[in-house]
Amino acid sequence: MNTIDQQAGYEPRYKHEVALPGGDLKVYASEKLFGSLDYKVLEMADNNLQIPNIEYMSYTPDVHVGVGTCIGTTAVWDAASGYVSPSIVGSDIGCGMRVHLTNLHKDDLREVKLRRKLVRAIEKYLPMEAQQRGHYSDIRLENIVRKGLHGLPNKYIPDSYTPKKSSALSHVEISKLSFDEEILNELPGMAWHRGHRQLGTLGGGNHFVEIQAIEIAEEQRGVAEAWGLQDGQVAVMIHSGSRAWGGLVNQFCTPAFAKVMGQLGLGSADPRLIYAPLAHPQGQRYVNLMYSALNYAVVNRHLIAYGVREAFRDVFGTKCELRTLYDLMHNYAWKEETSSGTKFVHRKGATRALPAGHPDNPSVYTATGHPALIPGSMGTASYIMTGLPGGEENYYSICHGAGRIRSRTATKRMVSVHEFSQSLKVGQADEIVVNQHSLESIIDESPQAYKNVDEIIESVTGAGLAAVVAKCMPLAAIKGTK
Repeated sequence: MNTIDQQAGYEPRYKHEVALPGGDLKVYASEKLFGSLDYKVLEMADNNLQIPNIEYMSYTPDVHVGVGTCIGTTAVWDAASGYVSPSIVGSDIGCGMRVHLTNLHKDDLREVKLRRKLVRAIEKYLPMEAQQRGHYSDIRLENIVRKGLHGLPNKYIPDSYTPKKSSALSHVEISKLSFDEEILNELPGMAWHRGHRQLGTLGGGNHFVEIQAIEIAEEQRGVAEAWGLQDGQVAVMIHSGSRAWGGLVNQFCTPAFAKVMGQLGLGSADPRLIYAPLAHPQGQRYVNLMYSALNYAVVNRHLIAYGVREAFRDVFGTKCELRTLYDLMHNYAWKEETSSGTKFVHRKGATRALPAGHPDNPSVYTATGHPALIPGSMGTASYIMTGLPGGEENYYSICHGAGRIRSRTATKRMVSVHEFSQSLKVGQADEIVVNQHSLESIIDESPQAYKNVDEIIESVTGAGLAAVVAKCMPLAAIKGTK
């Protein structure tokens, strides 16, 4: 294990290179986090590096074991000779983050009773039960998966009537991805039925809506102000993805990939790691369906935010605003233009953080770089960052969150409800209000299940990949059930 040479004044101890039998792996992490990596993480990397023609692979500091591939992976191929792997995208295709800015100050939510009232109001608009139907049966699902945000009726884009103030379609990583729509005819009716039912729903696990208060980092105050951030401002952070649509895309494509691998003599020590040449008909089939799931995912987060907006207005009046700051993904694969040509880049649990001036920034963020949205765990801070030029060496990938350190089963066994309630400051004036009546039901999402997000962020900034623009402190959290 060798540490990469110091670059651009950043500490070399945050950059590591591991020589594995399959090839070289780069790891961006502090010495402490790097030293704590499980051997399974390196074993998975070695399996992934044996996929033909792979040019680059790295881990972010929040890396942890996943199915076939670790969460926290960036893997890159040349687009002309590359491979595509559903395992290096993840089952929740398009899972990602969204932040909306309100015109409220944290002092407007100082009373615990009011925070509870707001949480109850959000529950009216956001289904909490796993099988509960969403509130958007009037939306045509085929328009969503084909056109993304552009497939929504105008009534679900509140700022469409004030174009000069509109941010819903412009302040996003993608608003629509085009693909060969004929492939949609192959999907079974169950995919359409479940996908339609789940539009605008949160899902369980680590998905959430969180009400937060912003603390601007002084070093990046100019960027923060350009984005419209203010100290003490109330923000809404959302984490969700493509729900059943993305999961069913994976189920639909997995058998075909396994067959292709057998026909081409491809394999892996891990049978859960599947892949195929990008140019192969099955590779293209998956890419097209994946893009439909990316369209679904961005709309799903948008509709969750739409419901949250309605709840805020019920509690605080119709003058309450929820402007889109940004929406991004951290589970996907697509082509990117780089200094060394066109690449096919996979990110599984990794966030793209572009610096100022990069041509792939949305036009509204060209001058500053776009916001990179990094959630913490329940009860801890989240972060809004911006990419730095030094991130080019890692294809501008940074972390996507805190990263688990123990399984859900182990967390339930090791963490008490009392410890969890202390993390949420239950009974105190600054209690982080949660919607679940029983903390025991969501104890597997307690902060004790995750790495320290502050240490994750330190690794990202120490490596020169991105800078902190603001810290977001939790005021209330809304979780769905499994």
